[in-house]
Amino acid sequence: MSRRRVAAITRRLLHQFRRDRRTLALLFFAPLVILALLGYLLRGGGGVPQMGVVNEDTGPLGPVVASQLEHSTTVSATAMSQRDAEAKLRNGDLAGYIVLPPDFSAQAQQAHTVAPDVRLEGSQPGLSGSILQAVGQSFTALVGTAGVHFAPKVSYLYGGPTFDTLDYFGAAFIGLVVFFLVFVITAVAFLRERGQGTLERLMASPLRRSEIVLGYMLGFTVLALVQAAEVLAFSLIVLHVHNSGNVALIFIMEALMAIAAVNLGIFLSMFARTEFQAVQFIPLVIVPQVFLAGIIFPVSTEPGPLQLLSHVLPLTYAVEGMRNIMVKGADLGWSSLALDFGVVLGFALLVIFAAATTLRRRIA
Repeated sequence: MSRRRVAAITRRLLHQFRRDRRTLALLFFAPLVILALLGYLLRGGGGVPQMGVVNEDTGPLGPVVASQLEHSTTVSATAMSQRDAEAKLRNGDLAGYIVLPPDFSAQAQQAHTVAPDVRLEGSQPGLSGSILQAVGQSFTALVGTAGVHFAPKVSYLYGGPTFDTLDYFGAAFIGLVVFFLVFVITAVAFLRERGQGTLERLMASPLRRSEIVLGYMLGFTVLALVQAAEVLAFSLIVLHVHNSGNVALIFIMEALMAIAAVNLGIFLSMFARTEFQAVQFIPLVIVPQVFLAGIIFPVSTEPGPLQLLSHVLPLTYAVEGMRNIMVKGADLGWSSLALDFGVVLGFALLVIFAAATTLRRRIA
């Protein structure tokens, strides 16, 4: 083995990377951006779940528990009437609320058992857990000093006690898996078409440019829709992901995401010369949306500046729409779901136009 030859190969490879500024940026800059974003999400002082406190107790103990909750660092609790609390819960402004009945103090002093009603929104298990944790902490002193048994009556607006982590993430991952894989496959496959000279041969044929553009889009879209149907069927039938909504609406949202991913892949592939460069778009296009679209971290708990950024990402509305359908049983009569569909559809039309324009220019 010749050290000189090994060194020559090593130098050639490093020299090749030195000329590829995009790859160098991916290697040394993209990891710092991703880690900084993750660090800001986890330590950026994001919000805590909003909670309502309905204190109807006329005795001495109700105000004590209410005060404990209002000073809790686990939740942001506010005193309100039960009517307002229920309305805010249904609007999504509250993650839950507690009702301290008029005989709350009497129950604690006579029966040594308190059973307050805890009402949870339920679509996000993490926020529901924070509410239950804060409620439990507020009763700690009362249980310790008076020997009171704490047995809350917990009810859920959506989901329920069997609603687990897979049910929560499943609604988002059904769309994310399709969006991610379709984007990557389209970008790489289209670059391969260019690299093998297929586009040039099609240009030399009697086909019109518009026919070439439409043919490529429809070809990739058909494969994407088949994949979307497969992912949805596997999730519902095999994994038994929780679903309270219309399966057709889920598929339509999936289809819009697939169409958007196809055309986004075609559009961005125009800015890459190799398949490796096409894959480099993943940390720039996919990873930030995974962090900010509410898939892992609820948007309501993100730091303020990141919440503003989240609300301009199309994947945020797609994820929210999927959860509205599958967890809450929403239909198109819901204004929030109509907004989600409108934003995703608008994004799909935008990238279709961008892909068609750049593809025509490329084959001109």
